[in-house]
Amino acid sequence: MNYVIASIDSSPMNLPVTDAAAWVCGRLNKPLLLLHTLEKQLQHGADDLSGAIGLGAQSDLMERIAELDHERSQLALRHGRALLEAANKRAESLGLKAVETKLRHGDFIDALVDLEQQARLMVVGKAGQDHGMAHDFSAVGSHIETLIRQIHTSLLIVPHQFAPPTSFMLAYDGQETAERSLERVISGGLLAGLPCHLVMVNAKSGTQKAQFQAANDRLREAGFEVIAATLEGDTFEALDAYREQHQLGLIIMGAFSHSKIRHLFLGSNTIRMIENASVPLIILR
Repeated sequence: MNYVIASIDSSPMNLPVTDAAAWVCGRLNKPLLLLHTLEKQLQHGADDLSGAIGLGAQSDLMERIAELDHERSQLALRHGRALLEAANKRAESLGLKAVETKLRHGDFIDALVDLEQQARLMVVGKAGQDHGMAHDFSAVGSHIETLIRQIHTSLLIVPHQFAPPTSFMLAYDGQETAERSLERVISGGLLAGLPCHLVMVNAKSGTQKAQFQAANDRLREAGFEVIAATLEGDTFEALDAYREQHQLGLIIMGAFSHSKIRHLFLGSNTIRMIENASVPLIILR
């Protein structure tokens, strides 16, 4: 069974993440799996309590530290269950009937990678619990880029709030990732019936223009209402300005046109869009 998997944490992003996941489930007629991962918190200083005190005092102190660690673990477990229960109730209030919850210990990314074979699409918050303020549009959870590079499932990244989109922008550049994204939009079913703004930046060559026209034709043949636009300038700035001008509620992009090494020097339009987008963004793999 393919799930829509929504990652829930201790940040203010849980409500928009749950709402976005419920919207996807309704569009795809898929069950929802709410996931919360209990990541191990490093306890600083515990390893330094040796030699400076007597053996008896040291033993008592270490025993007390172990008790506190156990209490902390139990509180984290109860808190995680409470988060999942609240998200479950929210999803059910939005009309979902098929909702499951899963509490995992370990690394956030490892948990999603392990569940990837069960996923139709994954939903995460743009700013996780490592960024306290949900209204900080530029805050991106520290796991996001690593997650994009490690999974092969489509990823919906949700900002500080979510509203069901009434149109979407497909950023297309003719590269292999863009072609795969186009195919996923056509065959996936999630966006059926929504107007599509097909956008290409700096289409210079005849080959690029032909690819863009072919993409336009394919979308129209699949039944999409298409508004096609070619733009000039910096890729991120052009796409962001176009989205804002047309008040588009969702952005679709392929992941990372360039290698990780090149990204270190030149940056990535994918990451810039994630950092600055105030609307949901789907990264298609």
